[in-house]
Amino acid sequence: MQTQVRDVTKITITLDGLTGLMFDRYAGDNKTQLPNEAKMYFLPKTQQLCLPALNLMSFLSARNTTSIAKALGGKQYSGLCDAMLSYVSITPDYIPIMRDGKPIVFNGFIDGRDELAGIYIHKAVARLPKGIPNPKERPVLELPWSITFTLTLFKNSVVDETFLKTAFLQGGLSIGLGTFRGVFGKFVVAQWEHVK
Repeated sequence: MQTQVRDVTKITITLDGLTGLMFDRYAGDNKTQLPNEAKMYFLPKTQQLCLPALNLMSFLSARNTTSIAKALGGKQYSGLCDAMLSYVSITPDYIPIMRDGKPIVFNGFIDGRDELAGIYIHKAVARLPKGIPNPKERPVLELPWSITFTLTLFKNSVVDETFLKTAFLQGGLSIGLGTFRGVFGKFVVAQWEHVK
């Protein structure tokens, strides 16, 4: 028997990219160097690009990196992070990335580009402490891109729908999604619609 939860708000949200989306999937340890193809996220058993729902939860609630909870929560951001994790859910687990209503499928890199998918390899050198150079190569998905997902909000005394909408509206410009957020992954909210 399935338990019914009361006081739940479900919202369909579409985010449209304003800047390219950079990928840098973590290999699981700091020594493994992934090839550029493996730094992106794909729907299981396909080459279709996606964004894990956990990436959006990080955007909302991360403590160890920039998040909207840290940006808007002030000194009490830790409690806001907990509330986001407790009372907000995002589905599906892997959110398809679309362009003009069609899935974006990776075809392979030729000279650092996938022309059909609109993906290129961004090369830069970061400086570690003491000026040690750290060359980085990461794939970037060019515009246009969009994602659509369902956000479920369980009624609570800390986070409400108004706050979440503000979080996405402000965070889309100031934080963004993916890696090197703030420069890449900026977005606008194109749809915010209650699910009946």
